[in-house]
Amino acid sequence: MVGLGVTVSVVEDDDSMREAIQRLLNADGFECAAYASADALLAHGLAEDSVCVISDLKLPGMSGLELLTALHERNPSTPFILITAHDAPGLREKAMRCGAAAYLAKPFRGTTLLNAVRAVIAP
Repeated sequence: MVGLGVTVSVVEDDDSMREAIQRLLNADGFECAAYASADALLAHGLAEDSVCVISDLKLPGMSGLELLTALHERNPSTPFILITAHDAPGLREKAMRCGAAAYLAKPFRGTTLLNAVRAVIAP
């Protein structure tokens, strides 16, 4: 287990997907702060011990890409992983230009997400 004592923030509007990601991260030793929307994360504030953010692209209100931009302006050192079921040509490149550390198209394996988290938080 890699993540002991650190928090990953997850923004996903689909309850079952959010819970699955949370269980996956917890099983690997990460704490998890989970939100149903970008607005909820922004209202609560990014946890001080949050080592990265995982966010869906399509969210109610502010999109994951808009959240990425907002958080990147405030704290560019916090890695951001964008996940989406709505992959489209050029979207990965746009996300990376906006500051995403990783981009995963759904469906993806749990190990793929864990590897992405480990890679973006590695010193």
